[in-house]
Amino acid sequence: MDKRAIRIVIIGAGSTYTPELIEGFIENSEKLRIRELALMDIDGRKLTIVGNMAVRMLRRAGLSWEVGFYTDYDCIKDADYVLTQIRVGQMDARILDERIPLKYGLIGQETCGIGGFFKALRTIPVVYEIADRMAAFAPNAVMLNFTNPSGILAQALSQKNVKSVGLCNCPYAMEKSVKETLGLPGADVEYVGLNHLSWLTAIRYAGKDYLSDALRDGVNGKAMKNIPANGFDREILQAVRGIPSTYLEYYYFRSEKLKKLQGERLSRGEVCKALEERLLAQYSDPELCVKPPELEQRGGAYYSKAAVSLLEAIENDRGSRHVVNIKNGNALPFMREDDVVEVAAAVGRGGLTPIRVEGFDNGHIIGMMRAMKDYERMAVKAAESGSKEDAIGALMLNPLCGDYHAVKACYEDMYARHRKYLK
Repeated sequence: MDKRAIRIVIIGAGSTYTPELIEGFIENSEKLRIRELALMDIDGRKLTIVGNMAVRMLRRAGLSWEVGFYTDYDCIKDADYVLTQIRVGQMDARILDERIPLKYGLIGQETCGIGGFFKALRTIPVVYEIADRMAAFAPNAVMLNFTNPSGILAQALSQKNVKSVGLCNCPYAMEKSVKETLGLPGADVEYVGLNHLSWLTAIRYAGKDYLSDALRDGVNGKAMKNIPANGFDREILQAVRGIPSTYLEYYYFRSEKLKKLQGERLSRGEVCKALEERLLAQYSDPELCVKPPELEQRGGAYYSKAAVSLLEAIENDRGSRHVVNIKNGNALPFMREDDVVEVAAAVGRGGLTPIRVEGFDNGHIIGMMRAMKDYERMAVKAAESGSKEDAIGALMLNPLCGDYHAVKACYEDMYARHRKYLK
């Protein structure tokens, strides 16, 4: 059967990550028949630089796909897939998310704690607008959201009349690195959690579960480049009975992480802002037509692998396993059916079906997931209502916040600085 010609819209295409995504499409060019890559960004400068780089990469690969540049959401019409990788307020807003909380003794991080909360407040109204455009002008399209905080956005989008899935490069990196460390490339890994709050809870191969061996030996998952990671020792691994994602360091080592962040001369956002300008300067070279090595420093390892392999599995009805952020259904019996969780799913044209995890009895993980999901639901409510009371109520549930006086003062400071992007 001939493949259908698909139209893929990338919203936030001016991101310096986009060449990695383009590389993924090039690598899968024989599996996908693409009639247009529609590149959209509100930042015309970045769109032009990165878009031209994308075109050069495609032409070097011998691909004549149509590439369109757009600066508004009209590009969504007739899309088959919409990939969202936006940053409302750009890097300057991220820097505020990281810097301001430190003044109040709170961790400043772009997806966790109060920084991630404000990123969600800025972003949810925008992804709702995108979803509404899809429902009106591309009702059969699938949204693949890579925008952080991916889990909260996936929870919000699950209420909209649109096909959507949240994804992240962390699960792929975690599973790949642990299997390589153990020398078990064919192992069946059990992955349980929420986005940026997740654990590997089984590593099965040839009838044996190697998790206990991995915990005893202090095996860690791959640390993402955008997190200053120290790793987890044997004692904590055995206490939680799982291999945590790097982001759990913010929860398990809060005081240590806060002290380190307060002592840094530059925030991660400031480092990334400078790196982005260096990358844009490289992308501006009309002779450059391959992804530069420096892009790896942005922390997007396996970004294209996660995104493009998921899109290809949907389009070609693979039925293959991918870890994604979707409604729980009956995958995790201890969570609500309409909770968005980060779990393995079977992926095909008919949709994404979460794979049930049987007999799960890890009380530590269950407790953390339930508490964080309550916070995420309240964060979505706060983004929709614009209410200070809803916001404070949500933040008081977040394990990285908690102290009322610190939360209230930090919220008011951040709200004033981010006001133009908020409801």
